[in-house]
This record gives sequence, C-alpha cells and structure tokens, in this order.
Amino acid sequence: MTTQSLSTSKPKVPKQVVPPQPEVAPTKTSTSTTTAGEHPVTRAATAADIATVPAKVVRKKIAVGTVALVAAGPGDPDLLTLRAVALMRDADVIVVDESTEAIARVYASATTEFIVAGDHGKAMIDAAREGKNVVRLIAGDPIIDGSLVAEAAALRKAKVPFEVAPGVSDVTGIPAYAGFSLTGGRVRQIRVVDGTEVDLPWADLMQPGITTVYLNGADSCAEIAANLIAAGADPKTPIAVTRQGTTVDQRTLAGTLSEIGAIAKRSKQAGPGVVVVGEVVAQREKADWFEAKPLFGWRVLIPRTQEPTDSISALLRRHGAVPMEVPTISVEPPRTPQQIDRAVHGLVSGRYEWIGFTSVNAVRAIREKLASYGLDARSFAGLKVAAVGEATIAALIEFGVRPDLVTEGDQTTAALLEEWPAYDSLTDPINRIFLPRADIATESLVAGLTELGWEVEDITAFRTVRAAPPPAETREAIKTGGFDAVLFTSSSTVRNLVGIAGKPHHTTVVACIGPLTVKAAQEHGLRVDVEADSTTLIGLVEALAAHGEELRLAALEAGEGSWRPSRRRTPTRRKA
Repeated sequence: MTTQSLSTSKPKVPKQVVPPQPEVAPTKTSTSTTTAGEHPVTRAATAADIATVPAKVVRKKIAVGTVALVAAGPGDPDLLTLRAVALMRDADVIVVDESTEAIARVYASATTEFIVAGDHGKAMIDAAREGKNVVRLIAGDPIIDGSLVAEAAALRKAKVPFEVAPGVSDVTGIPAYAGFSLTGGRVRQIRVVDGTEVDLPWADLMQPGITTVYLNGADSCAEIAANLIAAGADPKTPIAVTRQGTTVDQRTLAGTLSEIGAIAKRSKQAGPGVVVVGEVVAQREKADWFEAKPLFGWRVLIPRTQEPTDSISALLRRHGAVPMEVPTISVEPPRTPQQIDRAVHGLVSGRYEWIGFTSVNAVRAIREKLASYGLDARSFAGLKVAAVGEATIAALIEFGVRPDLVTEGDQTTAALLEEWPAYDSLTDPINRIFLPRADIATESLVAGLTELGWEVEDITAFRTVRAAPPPAETREAIKTGGFDAVLFTSSSTVRNLVGIAGKPHHTTVVACIGPLTVKAAQEHGLRVDVEADSTTLIGLVEALAAHGEELRLAALEAGEGSWRPSRRRTPTRRKA
C-alpha cells in the first residue's frame, strides 16, 4: 500500500516586482532604544539630535581681483596719467617700489593697503586671489627698461587678469624738464641704451646726427664720455647728466665730453640718473625752465594756524619751492560759552544790523554754534555781513553766505574799517554790530567802528592756544638754517613759532604779509627780508618769488651754482 505524504506548505505566490524608487534623503528622525521583545518606536528628532548631524560645508568661490601695472614715470606725481590716478584711487592694495610709495600716497584713498615689492609678484598675486583690486606702481618707464615683461609673466602664469597703464617716459620727460628736446637741427635719430653696460657699440653712438640717452648712466658719465672720445667723438660734444628728474630735487650737470668728468667730480653728486649726449643739449641755454624757477628747491617753512594753507603751498610749488607746514596755534572753544550763546540767539532774533568776520576760525565757530541749535545759513537772512581775507570769504560762500562788504585791495581789518559805512539813524534801524573773534584779537577794529557811531559787541567765539612743538628734526632745521625761507601770515604765527621752536637761523629769508606781522617779527629780533606789497597770500608768495629771482640773477652773475640761502651761509648774525 502506497502511502502519500500530505504537504502543509502554502501555495507559491508570484513575486511582485517593485519599480525602482528615487533616492530620498533621510528625514531627521530618531529611533528609540528598545529592550528585548520590544518593537522600535519612531519619534521626531530633537534639537540635540540635529546638532549631532554634520552640516555640509559650502565654500563660496572668491572672484579673482584684477591687477593694473602702472608706470610711475620720472618722479613728479603730476605727470601720472588720468588712468593711473583713477586706478590708484579705486585700489584696495598698491604694491610699490621704495621710490614710488610717496607718489602713490598722493592719490591713494585712506583705506588703501601698501606693500613694498620684492617678492617677484607674490604680493600682488596673493592680493588679487583674495578678490582685491591691486595696482602695481612701477618706478620709471617699465616699457622702456623691460621690467614690465617680468611682472606680466608672473601674473599670466598665475592666471590673474591684468591691464597696463603706461605713462610719461624717463626718456622724454627728464630731458623736457632739463630744458632740451631729443631732436632738432641735424639730429633725426634717437638711441636709448643701458648706461650700466660696458660693451656698447661706441663707434656707432659717437655719430654727430644721433642723440643717445643712457638710462641709469649718471654715475658712469665720465666713463661714457671717455669711451666716446676714444671711439672718435668730438670732445666738444654736449652732454647732460640729470638726477631726480622732474622733481624739485632735480639737478642737471651740463658740459662737454671733455669737461664732464671734472664737473661731476666737483658737484659731489651721486645716484641714478639719465645721461644725454648730442647736439640737442645745447638747447638748454635757451629752453631751461624748470631749474630756473626763482624758488627752485627752496625749503619754505609755513607756520600756520588751524586755517588751511593749501593755496599758499600750491603757489610755492608753482615757483619750484618745497613747502612745509608747522602748526603753531590750536583753536579751542571759549572757556565760558554763555556770551557767544546769547550773541547767537540775538543774531537769530534780529538784535544786530551787521556781523563781521575777520578769520576762517570765526566763520567755523559761528557755523558750529548754529548747527548745535539745528540752524543753518538761513539765520543770516536780513543781516548784513562783512568779511576780510580771501580764505574767510571763501569759507562764508561755502557755508552759503555771500558777504555784503569786502575789501578790494589789502586784506586787513584796517582796510575793512575804511570800507565800513558810518551809522545813519535814518537808514539803519539797528546800530549794533556782532564781531565773533579770538580771545587775543586787537582792539583797533572795535575802536574804529565805535567812532563811526556803531555799538560793537566784540564776542570771544574761540580761543587760540599755542600748539605743541614740532618734531626735533624740524626744530633743528629751523635753528640751523635748514629752511631757505619762512612765511609769516600773522603776528600770532611769529610769536608762537618762536615760542615752540625758537628763532629762524640768520640765513633764512623772513617774509611777512603786513605791517603788524613785520612789527611782531622785528620785536622778536628778526630781520624782515620780504614784505608783501599787498596783504594777500598771493602777494606774499609773489614777493618772495621776486626776491628769489634777484638772488638767482646775482648768483649767475657771480658764477655761483646755487642761490638757495641754506647753501650760501655767512657768519653774520641776523639783526633786526
């Protein structure tokens, strides 16, 4: 008997195919801890759980900045191109040579970072990779001397974008400032060579129809001349050696090939410079303009108050001088402000017919006091305004107030008094004048206005106190004749300069703006060499320039090479 076994297994069910599902990021959930026999329970993640999940770091790629390779030119900051100035004003970083840092600081913003070059482009590449705008200010003309290629190659290798801003070349700029061109007459060719090279084709360079410019050849000028003569050049061929070209320290030695060695030795000059050989150097006798300025190279001291002296400095530079300011006065508020407060309230309420300003500091004091009350120039409505001094008038106009009474000629309180009308009870409804002035102001203006019938309220709007002494090297230069001239623009600048730095040396030219300033200088034992014909800043600078021109012509007639007072010392003591 056959026995069949009975199966207890379940019938097979066809396997269900599940289509692939897209990958879904896991949700922030957490499984609770379970014990044996328990099923896990899913719960929402807590803040502590989330904190343990590592966050994905997203690195934002920094855009690479740009680099501008800018030619600094011969040395005068005013010779930079407009493009170069714009690039430096917008630069985050300026990489400079030691000789170009001063030029860069003329145009850079206050937040610009400066780096001295010397690492073969690494500094500018690193800064550009940080997303900064970089200017590389290269000394001289990098296109002529070839230094541009090395800078550009480093940037190209680092894949940093760059642009080039060329400028005035040493080859043309320095001869122009030395007083001659590079062609003219029979000369139609120019050759530029490295003056430090020894093996040059001297026979080719000695031809009379060629002008040769030797870059960096100043210290080798005697050897250059000797090699040219040995190659057959005419010993009478003109040659010029110019150092620190286009700056106020420019010095040019001119002569012939046979003379230049002795001339250079007597001058005791040294350092890099440009040598030009050729007939064109003879043009210097007619076209020398830069080194012939009346105050060329003069160091001029300007003892100043808090008022700006930009206009004086610009005028002095135009005549070739190097101005240097020394603060002598500090301006502070009055010790008891109640008086000026009452006067300003009276100004607004109509207490005065006139207000007179005799200094920029007076304008500044009233403007700040009005601002503290939330007022502005409209407070002067219906009030007549008098002012003396170009800077004072400019400050009022900048504030929005145009003076009704100013002096046409001399800018003095005496001249203002002559223009001031007398009080007339029929036409003047109020007889009061408000004079905001310093605590040390003279009484002559008040006395004169009183005689004209006015009631004057002479109010202390600010105090003048002596400034801190200048640095030790400046004081030493003042006492030992390191300055060629000193400009005194007021009696207080005389008193305070002598008080904080001592008397100027007897060789220093003393120039004063008016009779009161002259008197103060003489009272301090100073001999006044220059007094302005007109009591204006322009008149003072022009008078000093005229004096400098007299000294220049006298030096030329005597065969002397310099007319700077600091270089022509005499044992005579200065006397009033």
